[in-house]
Amino acid sequence: MMLGKRLFVHLTEYKQNNGTGRSFGRHFKEDFMQSAEERLQDAIPVGALRIIALESCKELGAKVNDYIVQWRKEREHEHASNPLLLEYARDSYLIKTAVPRFGSGEAKGVIYDSVRGDDVFILVDVCNYSIKYKLCGVENSMSPDDHFQDLKRIISALGGKARRITVIMPFLYESRQHKRNQRESLDCAMALQELVHMGVDNIITFDAHDPRVQNSIPLHGFETVQPVYQFIKGLFKAAPDFPLSPDKLMIISPDEGATSRAIYMANVLGVDMGMFYKRRDYTRVVNGRNPIVAHEFLGSDVAGKDVVIIDDMISSGDSMLDVANELKKRKANRIFLCATFGLFTNGLKKFDEAHRMGLFHSLLTTNLVYQTPELMSKPYYTGVDMSKFIALIVDTLNHDGSMSDLLSPMDRINHFLAKHK
Repeated sequence: MMLGKRLFVHLTEYKQNNGTGRSFGRHFKEDFMQSAEERLQDAIPVGALRIIALESCKELGAKVNDYIVQWRKEREHEHASNPLLLEYARDSYLIKTAVPRFGSGEAKGVIYDSVRGDDVFILVDVCNYSIKYKLCGVENSMSPDDHFQDLKRIISALGGKARRITVIMPFLYESRQHKRNQRESLDCAMALQELVHMGVDNIITFDAHDPRVQNSIPLHGFETVQPVYQFIKGLFKAAPDFPLSPDKLMIISPDEGATSRAIYMANVLGVDMGMFYKRRDYTRVVNGRNPIVAHEFLGSDVAGKDVVIIDDMISSGDSMLDVANELKKRKANRIFLCATFGLFTNGLKKFDEAHRMGLFHSLLTTNLVYQTPELMSKPYYTGVDMSKFIALIVDTLNHDGSMSDLLSPMDRINHFLAKHK
């Protein structure tokens, strides 16, 4: 009712401002944010919030925890006296866990706190190769398979006592093996089914390689989140003079698989979009894939324009740098490389050389996967922090709130762009 009254007042102001809508837009944004907070103040959580940040995700989990601790201490909840909210505001929502290993390399999951009736969120980074373990005296880096096994060990240790389990896996395990091209395994679908059979209620991931993999678990919660809003903020951080006009900016998809991401960003920014497609040699297989023969471009002229190349991941980096090289041949101005996951499986030497040659201006990736100190020290690198966004997701889901506002960030993007225009 209050929101309806405020909406009537702002509509009146809208008419008084000769229909410009400036006052209405500003107030509507304020009301949107306020109503979202009001929903959290009114809602009773599903259960006491508990966050398990596996060793692979300790740093990100700590940041997420700090945000939620701050918000809930400042929030004046309408039902603060309700016995269900005795543990609503805490100094920490993280619970202690461990995955100790035997000398043979086998392991077990251990949880040191009670989780009975709690709403548990588990964070795991399956790409964190910085964690080591010993097998028969030989030190090994943990692989995605090892991290996934540790996740299952922790879920098993919960023993069915949690009220609800949500797994936040930013890089979806085996997401690159999402479809069958010949007689081969469907690893991602099998992994998702295994998690839901173990009692996982929701799976949250970011920028899934192919979101259609959720068809393997159609009756369970699966959300893939696009970090477009955070990338737009990061681009202005990397270049404060970042242009927003169609004659000065263009969004590029490096291949057909990333087209939807590029189309969305281009539409949001109101600029043109172009794409490359990869011509492959299907008679050979090199490192598990058919080698790329050439990159062919489809789109309008890029001469003199700043260009954003956006993709879900940078693995070796060959494709991204090849596309940047092709754009430079077409006289593109500054080139910004954006990828949700920066894996850099072959190191950073080729990026150092490409930047020295002026092939690209800035490189942007998120902290959803492990970032090496070497990467963080590069002058051309701009990190995109996703911890606050994950904290919003956790806080909203714990109140059993809708994620629609978070999954569709158009209001936040428009508000941000309005300030820069």
